[in-house]
Amino acid sequence: MSKKNLRKISADDKMKCLDILWTCIASLKTREEVKNFFKDLLTPSESIMLGRRLQIAKMLLEGKSYDFIGESMGAGRATIAGVHQWLNSGFGGYEKALQNFETQLKKRFGKKDHYHKETPMSFAWLKRKYPLHFLLFNLLDKEKI
Repeated sequence: MSKKNLRKISADDKMKCLDILWTCIASLKTREEVKNFFKDLLTPSESIMLGRRLQIAKMLLEGKSYDFIGESMGAGRATIAGVHQWLNSGFGGYEKALQNFETQLKKRFGKKDHYHKETPMSFAWLKRKYPLHFLLFNLLDKEKI
């Protein structure tokens, strides 16, 4: 898609473009519909960059330092500062979305935090990757619950 200079688009046209975007997103009912819509709308790179901004916002809300976020995410200070600015002076969208994210995780996975994966090659990771090889262990784990 060709890039358009925002200053050359009339306020009415901007409003129409944003209205169709917000209305389309609001009309989606399930996670799968939202996922498919954004897969069609955004390039994989754009999707990942939006997800990274959300991860940075989550870390900032958790009180993590710029240095920690920069090291763990490989993000520049300018990116972190931009997200921080939107958190402080935005419309509350980041906080609301991240609050809803935590709620959805709890609904999907219960009290266990499955979002954070086990360390590769750990015993827990192997049990999950090869459930039939560890059938006895998995059955015993289920009885403990």
